Amino acid sequence: MRNIILSDVTIKTCAEAGSQQLTFKEKLETARLLDGLNVPVIELPKIAHERADSLLIKSIAGILNNSVLSVDAGLTKDSIEMTWEALKEAKNPRLSVQASLSSARMEYVYRMKADGMKQAVEEAVKCCVSLTDDVEFVAEDATRTDFTYLAEVLEVVIAGGASTITLNDTAGTMLPVEYEAFLKKLYEEVPALKNVKLGAAFKNDLNLAEALAVTAVSCGASEIKVSAADLNTVSLTAFAVLLKEKQGYLQASSEIRVSEINRTVRNIARLIQNKDQGNSPFDDGVREYSEDISYDVHDTMEEVMKGVQLLGYELTESDKMRVYNAFKNIASRKESVGIRELEVIIASEAMQVPDTYTLVNYMVTTGNAMDIVAHLKLKYGEEILDGLSLGDGPVDAAFLAIEKITGTHYELDDFQIQSITEGREAMGQTIVKLRSGGLVYSGMGLSTDIIGSAILAYINALNKIVYEEA
Repeated sequence: MRNIILSDVTIKTCAEAGSQQLTFKEKLETARLLDGLNVPVIELPKIAHERADSLLIKSIAGILNNSVLSVDAGLTKDSIEMTWEALKEAKNPRLSVQASLSSARMEYVYRMKADGMKQAVEEAVKCCVSLTDDVEFVAEDATRTDFTYLAEVLEVVIAGGASTITLNDTAGTMLPVEYEAFLKKLYEEVPALKNVKLGAAFKNDLNLAEALAVTAVSCGASEIKVSAADLNTVSLTAFAVLLKEKQGYLQASSEIRVSEINRTVRNIARLIQNKDQGNSPFDDGVREYSEDISYDVHDTMEEVMKGVQLLGYELTESDKMRVYNAFKNIASRKESVGIRELEVIIASEAMQVPDTYTLVNYMVTTGNAMDIVAHLKLKYGEEILDGLSLGDGPVDAAFLAIEKITGTHYELDDFQIQSITEGREAMGQTIVKLRSGGLVYSGMGLSTDIIGSAILAYINALNKIVYEEA
């Protein structure tokens, strides 16, 4: 019985659809859920912003235990090498070379003629093969490509070492009987196709994506692109269940944990639906991690830095040393240092910078019979800037007021409040983590007023971002 590889394109497709952009944390969580479901391949898009996207690839690579991580490597040597540098530590890495071979898309999307495109994909595949054995070539719009030209290109990339060839019905207009005829003819014209894994991808414009996927499997395909969300392609849930029910007839099955699929897909759907595009810093949620993680005085710098990485930070060598020295000082006086205490150490010791923005004053009105309004004044150089905003709560309103002053919105990665002294005048300590360009910046605030400590923590993190990106 053949094993059918399901390659999930949820993260990749969402990245290419502006209305359904996932945050950094949501991409990590989606990958974690898919890996737990035993999805064979998880796909990521081509690197668009080197620092942020490279960090995302490295972060996802670090949490995957089962899945192959496939990344679109582009068509140039530079883009391939940059992608591999981010991907190479993955347990199961795959480089994907993707190109449209239809004449219209070659000219208007890639600005290439037929001969130039054939040479470009041949060189790209060979470059990828020099780095890894798992290389995929994806022929976008394959069903609308000149058949003779498609066959020529496939022969070239197979000879170049591509181990998987994927044919996309980008237009989404084929009937199963048409696709069957297309594949049979292609196998006749390109005998070498029988020596590689054949993949297929379908749009669902005619509500035939799953039927076309069954046809592809019946004709010899061993990999199907699917999505855990409603993204106009083959449904992960529908096709995994179909394979389970019809594995005897198709003599094919998948390794997906079908018993867990509905719960997992619902969780992924919740991440993707109702994206408000940053109306509030809290829209993206905040990070959750185990409270059981702790370190003691005997832990090495390397072990403590693993905790720092788990929290999402990328520190300089000097900041690593400052954080570790502060950790050792605290750990020598107590039995253990928890993960949240390590967070406080990072916020107080790492990347201390001059203040670009300072708080002048703030006023927040709140109650159960009125709108919650925050009015802040920040000093920027010699200028006093005002921000006024409504919010779902006093902290939310205050953060939105800061965003109005600065004209920027950052992903809120974490938000923690805790009391560090007792009594009516107890001091409140707040940690705010903001994510910019894929990197995490933390700020700490102390005040007898919880709202004030939150504002100070946000400004502290903001100043680190401004200093770093100046």
